[in-house]
Amino acid sequence: MAQDGYVHPEKLVETEWVAEHLTDPKVRIAESDEDYLLYDTGHIPGAVKIDWFTTLQHPLRRDFLTKDAFEKLCSELGIAKDTTVVFYGDKSNWFACYALWLFEYYGHHNTRIMNGGRLKWEKEGRPLTREVPRYPRTDYQASDPDASIRAFRDQVMAAVEAHRPLVDVRSPQEYSGELIHMPNYPQEGATRGGHIPGAVNLPWSLAVNPEDGTFKSATDLQRIYQEKGILPKDEIIAYCRIGERSSLTWFVLKYLLGYSQVRNYDGSWTEWGNLVNAPIEKEAK
Repeated sequence: MAQDGYVHPEKLVETEWVAEHLTDPKVRIAESDEDYLLYDTGHIPGAVKIDWFTTLQHPLRRDFLTKDAFEKLCSELGIAKDTTVVFYGDKSNWFACYALWLFEYYGHHNTRIMNGGRLKWEKEGRPLTREVPRYPRTDYQASDPDASIRAFRDQVMAAVEAHRPLVDVRSPQEYSGELIHMPNYPQEGATRGGHIPGAVNLPWSLAVNPEDGTFKSATDLQRIYQEKGILPKDEIIAYCRIGERSSLTWFVLKYLLGYSQVRNYDGSWTEWGNLVNAPIEKEAK
């Protein structure tokens, strides 16, 4: 492992690094929040806004924006294939990890997460601005989707039948079925509560330090996942309700711990909990 314990420390940058690269033309800082209005109240100077719902979602069906639309987005934001894109946001980088995952899905691997996200930047008293930057347009060419990092319901069903590891990163109340409807999250509704059979409950929050949103050490992360039987040699599928919290766990497993076979099931519980004849368990594991 690398000197700081993570297998791929290059995927994580600190606030100091971002502050030193605010005007670097080869770096594009991108804010992706749960709160759509947060960027407009103040953001890191030079940062562009990549909203998870209005920007990254298909306008009609429940899916991501198309490859063509992704190319148009990157071109308009001045992102080239060799641009280092650094994502950060609220909620301990939930949607920053979600945006990074989608960028990698379309072949942009020169990505980073700013450790601690908005919370750490603000706690350190670093500058924020309301000025919206404009960058020279590029002619971005995306790759075809990388199916190796995304799971669909048929693959999840196959994993259930084969008793392969599934990681439910939701709260214990969601996992047990006690909490079905999430207050203030109408887009995450499901008619049934519980969890996918065989899934272990490892809430996303176990991976971060609550005081500043930074990731825990590699040693702590290894203990958290391996004690629950989530091992580097296994094929892992992570899920939550819509795929944003599980994208953070995907990032932790794939890049901080170096697991080679990790998929994010973005259909997650809003699909599985509404899916006719899908098996569900409610007993806490």
